[in-house]
Amino acid sequence: MDVCKKSFAQGRTHSARPPVSHGGRGETRTVVAAANGSVVALGGSAGGVEALIRIVSGLPADLGAPVFVVLHVSATVESHLPQILTRSGPLPARHATDGEKLEANRIYVAPPDHHLLVADGRARVIRGAAENGHRPAIDPLLRTAALAYRDRVVAVIVSGALDDGSAGAQAVSSLGGSVLVQDPSEASFPDMPRNVIRVDNPYAVLPLDEIPGAVARLVKERRAQREEAKVEDELRLEAAYAAMETEAIERPESVGDRSPFSCPACGGVLWESAEDDQLRFRCRIGHAYGADSLAIERDRSIEAALGAALRALQERADLARRVAGRLPARVRPNRRNGTIAWSRNRSVTRS
Repeated sequence: MDVCKKSFAQGRTHSARPPVSHGGRGETRTVVAAANGSVVALGGSAGGVEALIRIVSGLPADLGAPVFVVLHVSATVESHLPQILTRSGPLPARHATDGEKLEANRIYVAPPDHHLLVADGRARVIRGAAENGHRPAIDPLLRTAALAYRDRVVAVIVSGALDDGSAGAQAVSSLGGSVLVQDPSEASFPDMPRNVIRVDNPYAVLPLDEIPGAVARLVKERRAQREEAKVEDELRLEAAYAAMETEAIERPESVGDRSPFSCPACGGVLWESAEDDQLRFRCRIGHAYGADSLAIERDRSIEAALGAALRALQERADLARRVAGRLPARVRPNRRNGTIAWSRNRSVTRS
């Protein structure tokens, strides 16, 4: 795939309004207001740890924006990603907590089994419906960041499998933000970067070593803000599903048109929404999938169903043997010459 790299050397840059400082206990904290601050959102999956380390190591200590990180991790294993990222660069990292104010020059990592969202200058940590088979997922973070910060969002997609992050990247671009993508040719798992390039036409496709400098420049650069009311309404509804808001979950219909497919997670009807070159599916309670993620989840569902059927047959055979073993000898089945002899004077021909 021949992808042109966009240059950051040309054009003027514009500094954002200085953030508000709050002192406390002898410490000055920089709190980023949702209306005028920039934010950076990093998303990755398989092979993403190494990519995130290289990006974080190149970010400046005075970046001037909070950094959000979503990496697909197991729900049952403790994550040490904040400690790894803290050791790798000048910005301290920690797992985000629900409701905390966002501070510039800090890294907020999505904790296992929870989505990381942003709204009103605060982090939201929600155990909402899984998206693309993952919780945390990249799409919910990017959607909410786009709604809250619009043209002030810098999103970065690195190595990973399947298509999480594609819909979120579209949301960022549609509201004026910038999307940077790791060059798929150097990614350990190129599917995620390739899918974003296919559906979003990102701001730039770059090797990892060039991404930190591009992020730092874009944080200071103001882009033209876009007003797309229809897109924004759809994104707000999608964000409401991720936040488990009652208004979204109790809607009689989801986004798009009813499809013939059922949700692999809950069995409900999936509603299909065509977004340019990307198919998206969502059920009424919020589980969401891209086409690739849905195909993988359907394969898992089929494998689980076949396993359940085989187990049921084995259990039925075992039960029959146990029952037969407890029958008295005079009524125990005795197969001879095509008959089942139940007693000395009675037999039934087998069908």
